Amino acid sequence: MKKIEKTNVMRILEQKKINYKSYEYAATEAISGVEVADILNQDKNQVFKTLVTIGNSKNYYVFMIPVHKELDLKKAAKAVGEKSIAMIKSKELLPLTGYIHGGCSPIGMKKQFRTTVDISAENFQTIIFSGGKIGYQVEVAMEDLKQLVRAELADIVVEV
Repeated sequence: MKKIEKTNVMRILEQKKINYKSYEYAATEAISGVEVADILNQDKNQVFKTLVTIGNSKNYYVFMIPVHKELDLKKAAKAVGEKSIAMIKSKELLPLTGYIHGGCSPIGMKKQFRTTVDISAENFQTIIFSGGKIGYQVEVAMEDLKQLVRAELADIVVEV
């Protein structure tokens, strides 16, 4: 049996004695979160993507939203008390967080940024998100995630 490669995220979860479930999928490059949810046969509402933004104040913020939704920049800015926020450029992601596009996790970033999770996460006991590497996802209880990254909940997605 193939030994599951552990990512830094998984090591942090184990170190903090947080229960998690890991998923592996075949991917060599970033694919959309919707494709990941489909491959893993998971509910798109329960699979979250991690987005990194910069505020007017030059502070960075992390937002987690369901993979098939879009971040509402106005709602997100309001949630963190900023006039406005913008997505950071892809090339800024690795030096800032230590993660590449498609493998960005709220856990284990180089620096802990204020993290806001979409309020819809309350509908689930656990949410699934990047394990810190393309091809890896972890499923963690919302309560554990909130404590680990001091995440708060807010309505931050675009209404369609």
